[in-house]
Amino acid sequence: MNPRLAILLTAALLAPLPGTAQKREIVELQRDVATMQDQLRTLQRSFDEKMTAMTVLVQQTLDAANNANKSVAVLESRTRDQMESQEKKLTGPVAGLGTKVDQMSGDFRAVQQSMNDVVSRLGRLEQRLTDMSNEMRTMQSAPPPPPPGGDPAAALGEPPMPAGKLYESALRDTRGGRTELALQQFADYLRYFADTEMAPNAQFWIGQIYYDAAQYEPALENFDLVLTKFPQNNKTVDAMYMKGQTLLKMDRRTEAANEFRRLQTEYPKSPVAPKACSQLRSLGYRCPAGAPAARK
Repeated sequence: MNPRLAILLTAALLAPLPGTAQKREIVELQRDVATMQDQLRTLQRSFDEKMTAMTVLVQQTLDAANNANKSVAVLESRTRDQMESQEKKLTGPVAGLGTKVDQMSGDFRAVQQSMNDVVSRLGRLEQRLTDMSNEMRTMQSAPPPPPPGGDPAAALGEPPMPAGKLYESALRDTRGGRTELALQQFADYLRYFADTEMAPNAQFWIGQIYYDAAQYEPALENFDLVLTKFPQNNKTVDAMYMKGQTLLKMDRRTEAANEFRRLQTEYPKSPVAPKACSQLRSLGYRCPAGAPAARK
């Protein structure tokens, strides 16, 4: 209890009070003070009990935390020991596995190189078979030799149809994907109408059909024929460009660059001159001075 409050209450009790009413008030006040003292003692006792219980709980919590820390430390130590043990056990096998993987990678590269060689040889063999097939087809479709002293034109016989009709039919078959029939019709056109204005076109289309079929040797041969058999014709520039493209497909890059450069020099204002310039630049060469740039 507060000392000052106790002194005041004592003084109040000891002070003389005149009259009966004052004595009654003093008795009631003393009763109230006694009641308050009982309540204070009860509160003090409850507070002490709760503090004691809280102290016990706090101590138990601290003990549990300490025990948990010890358990974590033990677990961490065991985990670290196990990891170190596993690492020691795995280091050797993993190193051996890495060596085996390196060896397998080397073997795989060797096998891949061998496969590339086989594919390259098969490609060359396929090209040779294609060339032989084209030669056989040419030999089979070649006209019989003219009789001695006879007229060569007469030995060819009659053309299968007029020149314009034959050319249009061959062109229609080309666009329709009937390339074998188109090749035969263009060959017939060149056999019967080699001196007409559309003969260079027929020769060019034969080269284009072979180029689209990735048969670059006969394609190159026919583009060359456009340039040699029909000089300064309406397909000269296109044949020069496609010849360069064919050489590029055959990985004859220097020859392709020479063909593109010749086109740029001789026909700088042609529609395909900008495309030839672009091809030269992609090959790492400069276009001739004054060459037009390709439109984007």
